[in-house]
Amino acid sequence: MSYQNRDFGIGRVTARPGKYTYGTGIGIMLVDEIYPAFPGDVRNPSAYPFPIQYDIVQGVDIQALVYGQEKSKCLPPILETAERLEKMGVRAIAAECGYFAYFQREVAAHVSIPVFMSSLLQLPLMQHVAGLRNKVGVVCARHDQLTPAHLESVGIDPESNIVFADPTDGVPTPEFANLWNKNSRPALPTAEYAAAEADIVRLCQNFVRKHPDLRALLFECTGFQPFARAVQREVDLPIYTWSTLLDYAYSVVNHREHYGHV
Repeated sequence: MSYQNRDFGIGRVTARPGKYTYGTGIGIMLVDEIYPAFPGDVRNPSAYPFPIQYDIVQGVDIQALVYGQEKSKCLPPILETAERLEKMGVRAIAAECGYFAYFQREVAAHVSIPVFMSSLLQLPLMQHVAGLRNKVGVVCARHDQLTPAHLESVGIDPESNIVFADPTDGVPTPEFANLWNKNSRPALPTAEYAAAEADIVRLCQNFVRKHPDLRALLFECTGFQPFARAVQREVDLPIYTWSTLLDYAYSVVNHREHYGHV
């Protein structure tokens, strides 16, 4: 029998107060920047097996979110975006950049649906799965901009068993810069898949060589996760990404049926 994603438990539908759409999955807030995205990147929905609704956080770009010293200015448009996504009818809210972690508590308190603002939310789970005496690694866009406030907002002890790597660690990542470095990228950002993959694989290989006792890696940046499988083939470690977070988020708000036999 073919079920074709049809839930036969649905025989009647009733409007949910204030919700405009139905059958929606994850609502994702995007930074106010234009750049292309490989499949697997959060802003490319084609690789995900569930519906995604996007909204742009107006006026909040990478400069403001990652490098801005006065981050409180970002909060009002972030909350407004969360409100719009909730009103649209999404079942959960996520964001596309790990540095949205800074606002996890505020957004979760502001809406009535689950909120997953950063892939870093998986880090406490990683630590327990790997063992609290063992190291886990975070591969991020800029470690120097990932503050204790970011980590504490998603339940991470900054002094715990974490080590960090980023593209400033002496490993050239020119394709990453073509998309994400505002000072060096072209007017129309571009990247070659094979070259970008080689950049991230090389970065992670170097990270694991420096820390051979690592038990797992987490990718903070959505730009890394299209290459997670290629990295895993080379370093043979569990890898947590935005993709694993979104899969989990969707599974808890739209639990799958179990079709089988006895």
